Amino acid sequence: MQTKQLGNSDMKLTPIGVGAWAIGGNGWAFGWGAQDDNESVQAIRAALDRGINWIDTAAIYGLGHSEEILARALEGLAAKPYVFTKCERVWNEKREIGKSLKSDSIRREVEGSLRRLKLDVIDLYQIHWPEPDEDIEEGWTTMAKLKEEGKVRYIGVSNFNVDQMKRATKIAPITSLQPPYSMLSPEIEESILPYAAKNNIGVIVYSPMKSGLLSGSMTKERVAAMPEDDFRQRTPQFQEPKLSRNLELVELMREIGKRHGRTPGEVAIAWTLRRPEVTAAIVGMRSGEQVDGVIGAADFRLTGAELEELASFLTQTVAA
Repeated sequence: MQTKQLGNSDMKLTPIGVGAWAIGGNGWAFGWGAQDDNESVQAIRAALDRGINWIDTAAIYGLGHSEEILARALEGLAAKPYVFTKCERVWNEKREIGKSLKSDSIRREVEGSLRRLKLDVIDLYQIHWPEPDEDIEEGWTTMAKLKEEGKVRYIGVSNFNVDQMKRATKIAPITSLQPPYSMLSPEIEESILPYAAKNNIGVIVYSPMKSGLLSGSMTKERVAAMPEDDFRQRTPQFQEPKLSRNLELVELMREIGKRHGRTPGEVAIAWTLRRPEVTAAIVGMRSGEQVDGVIGAADFRLTGAELEELASFLTQTVAA
């Protein structure tokens, strides 16, 4: 599997990495419903067996649970992948989620993540959201100190806009940006991707399949049957009138994928990887079977004509 250097780091990443949001399980505000921990471990190990060399998680995923399951999956492995995690979203004993970029909070978070992950150092530590905005400078200064102290190897940001990245860069270089990016969320193409490229900031995009909507396995019936604690059913793209249009798009992706023996999900991921500014894509994997449905995206690229087909559909449906 080919690799690509992440920004100013020495890390060379496979085109896709394991996203560990859903394996945080249920019982928190942004969960994906119940998840079997054993299946999560199997999914992670299956992905590593297939050549993927990095995993992205966050302390907030399952309120620490995702990090704990990741540690379990990596236990005893001779060759360890790069491990990325995030700070800024915090929670209390009532499982209420808050936001903090204060120095003491970030320091507590990094120690908690190191403990749950059973690591001595985190490969890439990221500010999850630029909130509160007025504390970005304090938060990024602390991140730079953590790197100097050897708690983390590299530091990055997630969900930052260009102005926020400019503010952070005045303090210390940014190794990576993690933005949402998919056919249904192409907003970063206008200014964020060009800025990242100009400033040697690696880009690892999340939700290339729009939280599973573009995977090829989503149906109206499945959406309707989602449990109350699955946050996705509350998002606009999973609701009408957008849901019907999105599932029509998936059928076009299915047709394109069939020409190459690829799944709609692999088409969705390949679409994000077509941009030279994108280092790699974060792909959620909840079972070994799901790994099989996405791994092909690592070395699959759409033709110019196929990109035009997809662009034409998106243009026409948005105009309508």
